[in-house]
Amino acid sequence: MAAILAVLVISGEYRSGMMRVTLAAVPRRPVALGLVVVGVVVAAGVVAVAGSSLAAAALMPEFAAGGPMLRAAAGSVLYLGLIALLSLGVATAVRDSATAIGLVLGLPILVSVVPDPEWQRQLERFGPMTAGLSIRATTELETLPIAAWAGLGVVAAWSAAALLGGGLSLQRRDA
Repeated sequence: MAAILAVLVISGEYRSGMMRVTLAAVPRRPVALGLVVVGVVVAAGVVAVAGSSLAAAALMPEFAAGGPMLRAAAGSVLYLGLIALLSLGVATAVRDSATAIGLVLGLPILVSVVPDPEWQRQLERFGPMTAGLSIRATTELETLPIAAWAGLGVVAAWSAAALLGGGLSLQRRDA
């Protein structure tokens, strides 16, 4: 949902033809839009994760709210924000919502159809969506394709690259 929201915000500006007007009137508006989108996504993530944690504690008395659970909760919120940034960068670069959503959400699907287990594991380690999801694990951490915080680092690197690419293409084409 975070990816789709972020893509639709930027691609809506392009689809309506307002991006040139927007940039002429407020040159930093894409940055402001990005901050708003990430703020909304992170706020919604905090509410959802807190609600889920409270529900889990009420339904499962053995639910422990320490250590790995706190990392998973905080990391999940960070993951959502990073995915929103990744999506903003991709949507800015390609300027089409369907293409951007396909690029952002398509890699996990591609990973699942790779027949070679070693290739599949490598794609899970270095793909932004799959690597970042390692942050949610609280048990059997040794079986993950990448460590929890390292996986979040992979998402951060992909997000930075996408934002850089989107910013450069925005500057080249639209400014």
